[in-house]
Amino acid sequence: MENDFVKPLTVWYNLGHRDLPWRHTRAPYKIWVSEIMLQQTRVEAVRTYYARFLEALPDVRHLAVCPDDRLLKLWEGLGYYSRVRNMKKAAQIITSDFGGEFPADAGELRKLPGIGEYTAGAVASIAFGRAEPAVDGNVMRVYARLMADDSNNLSQKMKRLVTEELRGVLVSSFGQPGRPASYPGDGDAPAETGAFNQALFELGATVCTPKDPKCASCPVRPWCLAFSEGKTETLPVRIVPKKHREEDRTVLLIEDDGRTAVRRRPDGGLLGGLYEFPNLPGSVGEEEALAYVRQSGFEALRIRKLPDAKHVFSHVTWRMTGYYITIAPETENGGQNEWIFADRAELKNVYPIPAAFAAYANLLGVLVGKKGKERRINEDSDSRNSML
Repeated sequence: MENDFVKPLTVWYNLGHRDLPWRHTRAPYKIWVSEIMLQQTRVEAVRTYYARFLEALPDVRHLAVCPDDRLLKLWEGLGYYSRVRNMKKAAQIITSDFGGEFPADAGELRKLPGIGEYTAGAVASIAFGRAEPAVDGNVMRVYARLMADDSNNLSQKMKRLVTEELRGVLVSSFGQPGRPASYPGDGDAPAETGAFNQALFELGATVCTPKDPKCASCPVRPWCLAFSEGKTETLPVRIVPKKHREEDRTVLLIEDDGRTAVRRRPDGGLLGGLYEFPNLPGSVGEEEALAYVRQSGFEALRIRKLPDAKHVFSHVTWRMTGYYITIAPETENGGQNEWIFADRAELKNVYPIPAAFAAYANLLGVLVGKKGKERRINEDSDSRNSML
């Protein structure tokens, strides 16, 4: 892969890229936070989370000691909660083994929990000026069109090829600089290698888009083989894996005098350590739902059907049936220990509830997850009072 396009691409980026908050810093902690958040999440959605997270946890030492429930609450709605758990583990290692400063070497970064090839390359190049590629879906698409490569753009073999090709471009264009004399921080311009990597991201996100690429304004059009061969609409080739499975679940909003039952999910696995409304596998009827409440030690006073909802994970879709159930006041020894009855303020501020349950939390006036996006339930009225 030739490097003739590196300078015009970087100049294009420096003249007019999107103004994003994490592009005003070379502080590795802040770059790392943004890169982890941007995985599986839209840029605009990350802005608010990023500012709130850094306000609460301004550096790696604060993250290392943050209580788990507080940490998960800060992450609530971003999904893939193992990411933030790994961030805390990595922060603890950085604090204990590296004196609170990030290692500049991509190989050392990759040893930290939750940091793979892409994130290590992004931090090493943007913060420390290392000649390390950072290959995401945008970069894969740009490469496939530049090179008119019709290999499966989703394959790991293709990703390894692109990574090595771009590493060669970076080394030949910028050399292999060592660690900066001073620790990078806020207000620093990105390193040249970082600017190039971010230019590739920007090109894929704003110009070389999946559909209707804006070839007329592309800074690398003279080097693009897909453009010259008329293949921009057919590349990249993406062979999608088999469809994931679907599961039915029944979610219960169980209320006692304005407080709602939640329970903590087991650590590990899907949504591990987060809080959920009690729920049952399968789509059950009213009698089964009431029987479950009685078996849990409570007297059900009233039940009402709630709208159905759906949540899509990366590997499974939950199709949810819902019921609103009011119970008699809890007796001294009644109920089961795993249920916690929380008021609205506690649901909003204390207990991290995953976006999978956002449709039902919203009925309680508790907004969780990415507001207004793919969380609307199938209802005839938006009024909470009409449902509850």
